[in-house]
Amino acid sequence: MNRRFSHGFVLGVLVTALAMTGITTLAQMKRPYREGSVWQMSLIRMKPGMESAYLTYLAGDWKREQEVMKKEGLSLSYKVLTTQAHGTNDWNIALMTEFKDLASMEANAGKVDELGVKMFGDEQKIRQGYEDRTKIRDIIGERLAREIVLEPKQ
Repeated sequence: MNRRFSHGFVLGVLVTALAMTGITTLAQMKRPYREGSVWQMSLIRMKPGMESAYLTYLAGDWKREQEVMKKEGLSLSYKVLTTQAHGTNDWNIALMTEFKDLASMEANAGKVDELGVKMFGDEQKIRQGYEDRTKIRDIIGERLAREIVLEPKQ
């Protein structure tokens, strides 16, 4: 009886050791990719006939704000992508701002708000700008996306 107990005990210890070795090996494996920066994306539908008006706004105030955010270290870069909408409720332009990571994006949100007030005036003027742009575009959605870099972490 005592001998069976020790066989069972030894077998249990052996199985546990093998399982732990496998878990340790998995934990030590290097992934062939790493997490990169975070992109804040606004998906916009420019209203028919208003493409030139909206792109003029983007090339002016929006770009100016993005450049100051980069200069102040609040963001890394920005992009504007256009595409064909595939329906009346689909977006046809994406505004993308790149941040180092989610933590820095959230930590700097107040500074970005202050920057907007400094550049464009008080909250009422900023709100009026949003209302004016509703005549030329609709916001379809907002997304946060993390870039995946297809190289191992160094």
